[in-house]
Amino acid sequence: MHPIKLAVALGAAALMTAPALAQKSIYADYQRMTAENAPTELFELEGEETWKKRQGPKNASLEACDLGMGPGVLKGAYAALPRYFADAGRVMDLEARLLHCMMTLQGRSSEDAAKRVFGNENQASEMEALSAFVARHSHGMKLAAGRWHAKERETFELGRKLFYHRAGPWDFSCASCHGEEGKRIRMSDLPKLSEPKYVRPLMATWPAYRVSTSKIVTLQWRMNDCYRQMRMPEPVFGSETTVALIHYMTVTAEGEIYRGPAIKR
Repeated sequence: MHPIKLAVALGAAALMTAPALAQKSIYADYQRMTAENAPTELFELEGEETWKKRQGPKNASLEACDLGMGPGVLKGAYAALPRYFADAGRVMDLEARLLHCMMTLQGRSSEDAAKRVFGNENQASEMEALSAFVARHSHGMKLAAGRWHAKERETFELGRKLFYHRAGPWDFSCASCHGEEGKRIRMSDLPKLSEPKYVRPLMATWPAYRVSTSKIVTLQWRMNDCYRQMRMPEPVFGSETTVALIHYMTVTAEGEIYRGPAIKR
């Protein structure tokens, strides 16, 4: 049996109560019971190997990647993203920054670095594993995305406008599903993501292991999948659009203690 699926099977046999990780709902008990048994550590270990692995034309690792705290510094980096990076001239979230480091440090082309950013049921992509590894180093810290630089203010405002912008064949926006209180689709709550009390527990638990698909997934994946469900064109990975939406929600969640990598249905 695949080691990750084996871990899921073993965890399911010994469910324990864990702190609630999401807004209170009729499914809170389910989330609490599964939280401590998500095999996120396996992905974190895989991500650590990838972080140290020499790749690309420059035969370099990512250990000198500056995620905002200085080259190679991981502690607290995820909790402070997205933020403005002067060397790139734009606001980046974790995955956009990792993509940048793959190209600049390892010499990889954008096509090579982004050719498999989303994994499948058998294996996580290097981006997903790296995200879990880096995010773990912010566990227990407060979310504090950049918000004072002019570019950060612009990105936040773009994210706010995109959240309410209706488009596509169904004339949907993010607010179509996440603009009112008390909405739910099947087993998933649809929290009002413009409100801090609802967005905080959500943003504090990504990246996350999804029980329904036995996969570790990232916020970039979540953004892409939302656009897919709205029947919109798939965004370019790490684009200003997806980063702006993530920035808007992370700033709105400011001050929440980061509890990931966590678990989702």
